[in-house]
Amino acid sequence: MAKSSSKSRKKNRARDKESNWQERVVQIRRVSKVVKGGKKLSFRAIVVVGNEKGQVGVGVGKAADVIGAVRKGVADAKKQLVEVALTKSNSINHVTQGIAGGAKVFMRPAAPGTGVIAGGAVRTVLELAGVKNILAKQLGSNNPLNNARAAIDALESLRTFSEVARERGISLEQLYA
Repeated sequence: MAKSSSKSRKKNRARDKESNWQERVVQIRRVSKVVKGGKKLSFRAIVVVGNEKGQVGVGVGKAADVIGAVRKGVADAKKQLVEVALTKSNSINHVTQGIAGGAKVFMRPAAPGTGVIAGGAVRTVLELAGVKNILAKQLGSNNPLNNARAAIDALESLRTFSEVARERGISLEQLYA
C-alpha cells in the first residue's frame, strides 16, 4: 500500500513540475498545399511557452487540426527553451537587440513599476519569461514569428556581470573598479 502511494506522489510532483509552464498561442493560420487532387488545408500555430522564472521558448506546429498544431507547437517550444538572466526588479541587465529574418527587436531595462511596454508577440515572450519592467520596440517586420524569434535572440544575448568577469578572467570586484 505504501509503495502505490509513493508512486502517486511522484506522479503528482511530476505533474506539478509540468503545470508551472504557461503556454500562449500567438497566431493560428490556415495554410494550404497544392497537391495532385487539389488543395490540402492545414493549420500553423505559433506558441510561446514559459515559466515566468527566466525560461521561455517559441515553437511552431503544423497539423490538419488546430489542437494538433498547438500541441506540436508546445512540444517544439519546450525543445528550444532559453534561460534569461533577470535583475532583482525583474528587468534585464542592459540594452540589447535581436534580429530574426526582417524583424529587429530593441530592448531597454526599465525602472520598477514601469511594466512591460511592448507589443504583439514580443510582449508575450517577455511576459512568459518573467520580465516585469522593460521597454521594447519592434522594428522592420510585423511578422509575429520573426518578432518572437528576434525577442528570443535578444534575451539570449543578455550577459550578467559575473559572466563578463569570468570571460575576462578577473574577479567581480575588479570589474566594478
